[in-house]
Amino acid sequence: MATQSDMQTLFETGAHFGYSRSRRHPSATGFIFGTKDRTDIFDLDETDRRFKEAIEFVEKIASEGKQILFVGGKNEAIKYVRDAAIKIDVPYVAGRWIGGTLTNNKEIRRRIDRLEKLKSEKERGERDKYTKRERLMMDREIEELEGRFGGLETMNGLPAALFIVDSRHEEKAVAEANQLSIPIVALASSDCDFARLTYPIPANDSVIKSIGFFVGAIADAYNKNKKTAAVKEETKEEVVA
Repeated sequence: MATQSDMQTLFETGAHFGYSRSRRHPSATGFIFGTKDRTDIFDLDETDRRFKEAIEFVEKIASEGKQILFVGGKNEAIKYVRDAAIKIDVPYVAGRWIGGTLTNNKEIRRRIDRLEKLKSEKERGERDKYTKRERLMMDREIEELEGRFGGLETMNGLPAALFIVDSRHEEKAVAEANQLSIPIVALASSDCDFARLTYPIPANDSVIKSIGFFVGAIADAYNKNKKTAAVKEETKEEVVA
């Protein structure tokens, strides 16, 4: 059961508002408290319970030194997803999902390696052997690759989990993760298919305040436990030494 303060926090973010009853996915029914003015209202007790389960899972993978991939390409989510991922140093997709990001990871890694090579050559001043036109073309290629794959540079192989804002909007990411049995933590509103999510957080996935709250909480949980894992590893090394 959620405490009064938990309920108040969720209420203040607008987490309780779903979409209209006509847009409700059948799998969302168990998370709905009722309908007001044709708008579905989430059961915040259930939201809180699922949210805490998601947090525990994220803490676990962080403590094990595993990566999580942040995904959110809808306009309301892009800034929060990108900023949070950069802050805690995890890979992210804050824009259009590139098909094969997970299922064709080797090809994606090849493109990222190309990006890193071009950037490294530029930073170290190793482009004197190229013509002015060739350097211009390289800069354009860097810009294109950065826009498509820049957020994935830190991804080491397949991630241990995905954190998604609006699983319906990120249908392609959900499909690839499901195909590879990669767990999905997702902020999902009433129009989403909850059966495809491992750790769904039934709440508003469109209001900026709600998105910011949940993205921040997941990022903090991961970062705090990642630091804890690092400290434990350093302690082990000191003991061995």
